Order: sequence, then structure tokens, then C-alpha cells
Amino acid sequence: MWLYLVNARDAKHVPGRKTDVSDAQWLQRLHSHGLLRASFRPKEEIVELRAYLRQRERLLEYAASHIQHMQKALMEMNLQLHHVVADITGATGLRIIRAILAGERDPAALARLRDKRCHASIGTVTKALTGHYRSEHLFALEQALALYDAYQEKASACDARIEVVLKRLSFRRGRKVGPLPAPRPGMRRQPNGPRFDVRAALFALLGKDLTQINGLGPYLALKLIAECGDDLSAWPSAKHFTSWLCPGAERQVTRSQTATDTLASTR
Repeated sequence: MWLYLVNARDAKHVPGRKTDVSDAQWLQRLHSHGLLRASFRPKEEIVELRAYLRQRERLLEYAASHIQHMQKALMEMNLQLHHVVADITGATGLRIIRAILAGERDPAALARLRDKRCHASIGTVTKALTGHYRSEHLFALEQALALYDAYQEKASACDARIEVVLKRLSFRRGRKVGPLPAPRPGMRRQPNGPRFDVRAALFALLGKDLTQINGLGPYLALKLIAECGDDLSAWPSAKHFTSWLCPGAERQVTRSQTATDTLASTR
């Protein structure tokens, strides 16, 4: 008798008084008659990859809350940094915040720290950084930045583990691949993406570049592989895969068919 991971919805007990013992007996009876469907579970290497990626997602969620804390501390000091930079954790924002915590108070000096790619002029940034500095708000800003940095460091450790797993999977497959294709036009680097070349790592594993599919970037492709694996033979067709991936979204079958065909050709 095989051990299955089963969706509880498919193994509901008959109505009435329920106990752990009666549930266990009911499940055993269903399983003995072959009435339980095994849920999908990828191979062990993919499970490991999935765990690292999910941990990374949680860390980024925790870090996002501290970005809000930094914004709040700045606004309470009337420093409208978020109005002149798209992301306060970008190059310009972090330079200015770290300089403030280091003791710099001159708005013009802080504005000169702007990155050359920043759209706002030095004059605009100077006006946005004219405020008052209170010790309690600076303390809150310092703690929020420290926590943000800590979560970013932990996320980087996840990136290192993810890269190792992808390399190990590629080595075991022993696939010979050609040169990496040019990126799809219009594809941009994702701000919170892993700190290694995800597209190249997935290409070495699959022998195909999933990011050539419209709407599928490197990080989304990595999440797809981490959740579903590099072998979609568990699903008979693209419609089955789409229904499992997102119930009720069969209208997305065209894109799923492309992804399914691409992954199928890598086997």
C-alpha cells in the first residue's frame, strides 16, 4: 500500500460526530479501496528549491513592512523623500537615509547624493529634504533600516542556496546547451529578484529560455519551476495544468500551453 499526500476536500467523512480515530479509520478504508487521489508533489530536489524560494518570499514580505516604517519616520520629520524617488530603498533613497543617520542635516548636501539616474533635480530633492530632525523619529528610522538590512541579508543567503540547487539539478541532468538567447525586448530587471543570473541558471537546467514567453520574467519562471518542477508530465494536457495551477482560469490556456510545450520539450 502506497503512502499518499491527499487533499482533505477529497476525503471528507460522512456527517456526524467526528474524532481523530474515526477520521483515520475512514481514510484507511478509502485508501484500501483505491478511492483517494494522490496530490501532486515534486521530486525532492524541487521540494528543496521550493522551500528556499518560499522562505525568501517571506523575508521580502517582512522587509516590506520595515520600508513602510522608514517612510513613516521620514514623513514625521517632514522629509518627503518618497515624493522625489520611486523607491526609498533604491540607490538614491538608501544613500540619503544612511547619510541622515550618519549625522548629515544639510538638504543640499543630501540632495547631491542622488543617483544620476534619478529623475528629480537636485533642487527638487533639496526642497523635499527640508524638515526637522527629532531624536525619536531618527531612532525609529535607524531601527527600521537595520531590520530591513537584516532581512535583505537573509534573503541573499536564500539566493545562494537557490543558485546551488539549480546548479546541482543542471549537473545531474547533464544537458548540453548552446549560448543563452538574447533577452526578450522590453524585459526589465525585477527589483526584488535574486542576486544571480536566474535566466542563465534556468536555461542551463531546461535547455530552453522560458522568459521568451510574453509575460514570463526570470523570477516568475523560477517560481514556476520551484512549484511545479521541470517535468509537467503529471498533467495530461495544458488544460489540466491550468486548472490545477489556477482553478477557473482556463481562459489562460494559451499561455499555459506554451509553457507546457516548452517544458515538455526539455525532457
